[in-house]
Amino acid sequence: MYSVLIVDDEEPVLESYEFMLKNFSGAGTGDNPFTLAGKARSGYDALKLIYETEPDIVFMDINIPGINGLSVLEEVHKKYPRMICILSTAYERFDLAQRAIPLGVFAYLVKPVSKRTFFSTMDDALNQLHSLPRKTSEYDDPKLRLMRRDIWIPMGEETWAQYRESLSLPSDWGITLLLEIGTDQEKWCALIAEKLLYKYPCIYDVLLNRGLFLISEDINPGIFKQKTMKMLENLLIPVAWYCGFGGLYRGPELYNSCNEALAELSQQAGEADPRGWERKQIIQLREKIGRVPPAEIKSLFAALWNPLFSADFTTAKVRMVSLFTLLLDDIYGAWSSTLPSGDEEASKAMPFDPAEIMELSDLGAWRRWAEVHFDKLVLKANIDRSGNYPLPLLKALTFIRENYTREGGRDIQLTNVAEAAGISAVHLSRLFREHLQTTFINYLTSLRIGEAERLLRESAVSVKEAAYAVGYQDPNYFTKIFKKIRGVLPTDIKP
Repeated sequence: MYSVLIVDDEEPVLESYEFMLKNFSGAGTGDNPFTLAGKARSGYDALKLIYETEPDIVFMDINIPGINGLSVLEEVHKKYPRMICILSTAYERFDLAQRAIPLGVFAYLVKPVSKRTFFSTMDDALNQLHSLPRKTSEYDDPKLRLMRRDIWIPMGEETWAQYRESLSLPSDWGITLLLEIGTDQEKWCALIAEKLLYKYPCIYDVLLNRGLFLISEDINPGIFKQKTMKMLENLLIPVAWYCGFGGLYRGPELYNSCNEALAELSQQAGEADPRGWERKQIIQLREKIGRVPPAEIKSLFAALWNPLFSADFTTAKVRMVSLFTLLLDDIYGAWSSTLPSGDEEASKAMPFDPAEIMELSDLGAWRRWAEVHFDKLVLKANIDRSGNYPLPLLKALTFIRENYTREGGRDIQLTNVAEAAGISAVHLSRLFREHLQTTFINYLTSLRIGEAERLLRESAVSVKEAAYAVGYQDPNYFTKIFKKIRGVLPTDIKP
């Protein structure tokens, strides 16, 4: 589906264009490939909606209040060069047409625009959209999508089946190796992968200074670790390195293997040089937040708890205040901004005050505080660093997080989330697919199950209470969904 924004200061014209758009069928297929992104009656409203909805096509009247249509296009042309702009005006003027040429305007129509002209223009625009090269990202490569994102989170059976087919993975089972090397990571990881491939089906990826290896075979983890360690010790003599091995898991649960590998690597590096490792982990955390899957970031953060809390509790809290201050400054620019020190606007920009940590009474209180506030930082960093999510998607994510529990007071549905975001349900579904590579329902379910697992681990709540707390009214259905996503029953989760 492609989205269309209609801009005109006359309500009858807006209604006419909307009616024709809804009744359009592309190239004789009988299907309507367009959805209405919104309507605007002024230049300022048009700018706001373009930035919020990022439409594929803008049907723009030139003579609109505030900023005229051509000035709006001049403002947005560089940011959205792929956007198709169709101008309409009551008078045919050569000077306006000349101004429109460098803006890449697709068509120039004189009002009143007939149904035939409208449909013909939209058909031409549809052909143009089909001819444009698709937007690309690193996640277009299935190997990178798996190794940098999906292997770190629970996968559905269908998703895992697609990876097995596209990557020719021979086994439904796998084991992971995470390797941190001091220098020439690409060279050494390629060499290690070559050695592993002599014996095992293996794919790998290098991100920053770590290599992640997936062995697609039902093998004994202990024997694999023993043989691989011997190979690494013989091969990596010239460089400093640490490694971690995960357990053997089926594809949808490979995130457990990754987390185990990360935990072992972190422990090994910490024992070799505790303070140096701690500094390195903090640097990694600050560099990676918002650039790698949230599950990996949360694992890095959790790995810091033990070394930071190895001192007395008061000292540990002081160190955590420093860490959260750094993260807030990285993500919000709360202290390094151009605002004067102590400026009221700077303090408003922060979602919380790290000094709250000093009021916590024990480690349990710390964990509860940290999970809530670190999650806010991760969400903000993902929005800012992974491509600047459109404002409607940000509104939707905020609305979901504020209302997905029973206490939210609303039954979360795609329609009411879309309403809160100010866009159509179809458009919101597309934003979830394009920017989060998931569906609305999968995102909501993952959020609820994650919170339920936290409650079960950290609070003396029953399965029924956990289900109600995260918005499920049927504990049996909650148990079924929990088992499908986590691979275990909620009754198996121990505090």
